[in-house]
Amino acid sequence: MTPRTGATAVCLGESMAVLAPEAPGPLEQAETFRRGYGGAESNVACGLAGLGIPTAWISRVGADGFGRRLVEQIAAHGVDTSAVGYDPARPTGLYVKETGSGAEHPYDLGAGHSRLHYYRRGSAAAAMGPELLADPAVAALLAGAELVHLTGITPALSDSCHRLVRTLLAVPDRLVSFDLNWRPALWAGRDRQALRFLMNASDIVLLGADEAREVLGTDEPAALRKLLPRPGVLVLKDDGRHATAIAPDGSTTAEPALRVEVVEPTGAGDAFAAGYLAGTLRGLPEPQRLRLGHLSAAAALTTRGDLGPVPPAALTERLLAADEADWAAVTVDADGCHPAGRR
Repeated sequence: MTPRTGATAVCLGESMAVLAPEAPGPLEQAETFRRGYGGAESNVACGLAGLGIPTAWISRVGADGFGRRLVEQIAAHGVDTSAVGYDPARPTGLYVKETGSGAEHPYDLGAGHSRLHYYRRGSAAAAMGPELLADPAVAALLAGAELVHLTGITPALSDSCHRLVRTLLAVPDRLVSFDLNWRPALWAGRDRQALRFLMNASDIVLLGADEAREVLGTDEPAALRKLLPRPGVLVLKDDGRHATAIAPDGSTTAEPALRVEVVEPTGAGDAFAAGYLAGTLRGLPEPQRLRLGHLSAAAALTTRGDLGPVPPAALTERLLAADEADWAAVTVDADGCHPAGRR
């Protein structure tokens, strides 16, 4: 019998080393870079752990300094990395982060905008396949998890990764969340309709309105439900405006986003997913799940990294229970979350 573990949630997918210029602006002007890590699934794992949900992250990295360091950094957030493997033949994926400065330069992205340049072909994570599930450490974590979180990035990495995701989705009696995380460059030359199958095989589907329009041809709730009838809930995120949960019968629950002084947008979608899923695992009502997603996303938007601290527990609980007027009056900036009259 496979032993149960202490991880309530398991996130599976690639995380990469990150090089980010010390100063914003076009890459040709960058002189020094700081090292970090990034990956949608590991971001969600760190976010869940930060919200008190025992969480594990499963992946493969290269047996190199980048891989060892990023595993250390993810573990430092309280994430169980015991099932992460080290591949001696393939490297850890890498991406370079570019942030606009607003300066007058032909290649500047503009203040508040960023772009990620990926160098991940042939990475250790891209070699993952269904055989990964036979690893005793992986099997133990999956057997003990209440929730498994996946994204549309992993099946685009390779055919073997696609088979891995399909295999995970075929396991009965397991709650699976799937964030579309649309990456057009990764899906170039691949059948994007495969994403519809993967989403429809999941229990919780998270997707942005812009992603829904591009991949599914619509962001209209009733139309989305016809295309994806099986999941228990579809969570449609409309940038900084609102998020809507669409039930199987087509009924909707919407919560407006908070007013945020955005420092940098990267990581906000992963943070929203972490907040929403934490609310789900806590058994919160649907409106509070959406609000916890918004609070987590707002924290990420006010930092230059992919993760930001949510408000203290007492303030978070008060905001989750606030009436519509008090919720709408909240503002968030780099100094924190400010309820009406408390700034």
